[in-house]
Parts: sequence; structure tokens; C-alpha cells
Amino acid sequence: MNAHRTSHRVVVLALDGLLPFELGIPQRIFGRANDPAGGPLYEVVTCSVRPPGPVRTDADFSVLIENGPEALAGADTVVVPASYELGPVFEEGVLTPELAAAFALVRPGARLVSICTGGYVLAAGGYLDGRRAATHWAHAEHFQRLHPGVDVDPEVLFIDDGDVLTSAGVAAGIDLCLHIVRRDHGAAVANDVARRMVVPPHRAGGQSQFIQRPVPELQLATTTAARAWALGRLHEPIQLRDMAEREAMSVRTFTRRFREEVGLSPGQWLTQQRVEHARQLLETTDLSVDATARAAGFGTATSLRQHFQAALGVPPTAYRRTFRAGAAG
Repeated sequence: MNAHRTSHRVVVLALDGLLPFELGIPQRIFGRANDPAGGPLYEVVTCSVRPPGPVRTDADFSVLIENGPEALAGADTVVVPASYELGPVFEEGVLTPELAAAFALVRPGARLVSICTGGYVLAAGGYLDGRRAATHWAHAEHFQRLHPGVDVDPEVLFIDDGDVLTSAGVAAGIDLCLHIVRRDHGAAVANDVARRMVVPPHRAGGQSQFIQRPVPELQLATTTAARAWALGRLHEPIQLRDMAEREAMSVRTFTRRFREEVGLSPGQWLTQQRVEHARQLLETTDLSVDATARAAGFGTATSLRQHFQAALGVPPTAYRRTFRAGAAG
């Protein structure tokens, strides 16, 4: 092991039929996460189930992988991106001998992460038994039939089940990796990575995958200005008519246009933004729950607790304790 190794090694498992975009997500996100002094917080290594050599992609090129499966033995986190050539893993729900031998090298306690159909690999290895899991909505029904012992959620972007995390496809892999950075090192580090990538710093795992939603016709008028206006005053009461007036629309037209563009009603979106703002305050400040509720626009601690619990499954105080313990670790 390298004496200059950083504290956390992420090993990405490249399988034949891989999607180049998804293979690059872990390197792009974990590889850009730095401590306040600019030092890397993660070491990212890519490996194959075979000795070093080319691995096929779903594009018209292969990638040269310079590490064999032995790299998995030193992994703190293993990431399995999507592949379109999973063979018996996809068809029968069983690992190939190569994959079984590779996963036998993973030390107990290592964190396991999948992106899109990479979840089939974790399920075939038994790592998702009795757990909730996410995958691309187009494969959810097949995944559930193949692995009835897994609770497959076809709607969400990703699921954090502690030491095993799964995501839907493509961009949801970005969301999940940013979530992991946030969980490990806090919002400031994750937000810095997101800024470098020019992507939103956070989309909640429970957000819908927006399945088969028709693309709205191009409109000259949008709700962008109203959303920006609302984000600047989440701590204040915001009425639907106030947002509609910012766009010079009737409430009815604004509501329809807003749902077309965002996929949520204005009220649902406001609540989501306020929960996210409360998350950031709980992560980065020592404000009391009452003060956090007022700053996020919920008014009372009771209202904050109700919405926070509904969105994230934990109360604000438990979230703060868990987040800070995870960041400290």
C-alpha cells in the first residue's frame, strides 16, 4: 500500500459493456473532493475483474484498465457502475465466477455503491437481501422479479442504506456520489465539487425519477424568475399569487407552467427547498431547531419536524447528530 495514500480509497469496478459516462462519475466527484488545504480526501482507483487490459464499453471504443481485481482488497468504498453485458447476473441473478472471486477480495465493512444496473451485481452477491434498493425505472420490474428478497423502489433517485447505497441511472449516479461526499465531509465540500462540475449540489434521494413525463412545449414565459425570487426569501411567508405575479401570470396558468417545468406543484417545491435549506443550516450552523425552523420558513419547530421527518425519515436533531458523526468519521 502506498505510504502517501489518502484516508479513503474508492475502487471502481469496470465491467464489460460499461457506460463510459457512468464509469467516469466516481473519479470526477470523489477525485475533486479536497480538504481545506487543497489535499485530496479520496484516492480513486479503477479495476477490472481480469488482469489489466481493455474492457469493452457500450460505445465504439474500449478503455484500458490498469488494475486487476486485487485492487478491491484495499477498498474502503466499492462502486459498481452500470453495464449492458452482465450476462447471468442480469438474466439469472447470479454472479459469474470472475465476479464472485473479485467480491471475495472485498474486506468486511467496506461500503458498497451501485449506479443504475450495477445494482444487479450487488443483488446477485446477496448484498441487497432484505434492503431497499434503487435502480433505473425501466429495469425496476425485472429487478424485483429476479430478486424478490430486495425491496426495489422504482421512483427514487438513490437510496442510502448505510453501508450499501444504490442509485437510478446516469445523473442519479452524480446525485448519489455527491450525497456520499456530503455524508463523509459535509455540505461545504460537496457544494465545492458540485460547483466545479456545474451541477446542482443536492437532489434529495427521494425525488422522483420523473418517469415518462412528457417534455413541455417550448414557452417564451417560464417560472424561473419566480423560483429565484422565492429562494431568496424562504424565511418569509410566500403565497402562490405572489409567485404568479412575479411572472405576470394568473395563478392557474402559473401553476400549470410550474408543474410542467419542475415536475412538482409550487407548494411541493417550496417545501422541498425549505427542507433542503434546513438541512444546510443543521449541517453548517449551531442554530437551535426553533431558529432553524424560522430561518427555513417553517415558522415553528413542530412544522419543521413534521416536514423533515416526512422528507428524510428522521427528525432534525437526529439528522444533525448523524451528519456530524459521519462527517467527523
